[in-house]
Amino acid sequence: MNVTMEKFGYPATLVAEFDHWVVLARAAQPTLGSLVLAAKSEVTAFGELPAAAHAELKQATSAIEAALGKAVGYARLNYLMLMMVDPNVHFHVIPRYEGSREWQGREFVDCGWPKVPDLGHAVALEGEDLAALVSWLKGFF
Repeated sequence: MNVTMEKFGYPATLVAEFDHWVVLARAAQPTLGSLVLAAKSEVTAFGELPAAAHAELKQATSAIEAALGKAVGYARLNYLMLMMVDPNVHFHVIPRYEGSREWQGREFVDCGWPKVPDLGHAVALEGEDLAALVSWLKGFF
């Protein structure tokens, strides 16, 4: 585990795991189904990942896209590699859709649609609500 994985709640937020990557549910959900795809490596530059980690992105992204397609029916999927605060290689995976989605009585509006995602506008989940989201998303992987 690296500090970035820990920051995003690993292992409690773990949705799926690969040899070189973990898929974590984001506690802050700018859109329903928002994830973090984090490398298990300690490296802080994308180009420093081993070749096997790069190759495995095909498997990880295919699984994410299939799962989120079923879970939220996104129109587009944004992979954002920002790495300004959290140092280890990771992507924020933001499903994009027009309008809103509802889950467990909460509304998740894509406030940035159809432009860049509005990461500052998010439904914050914690405790039992976050655990329920993790469990729900696991069912699609």
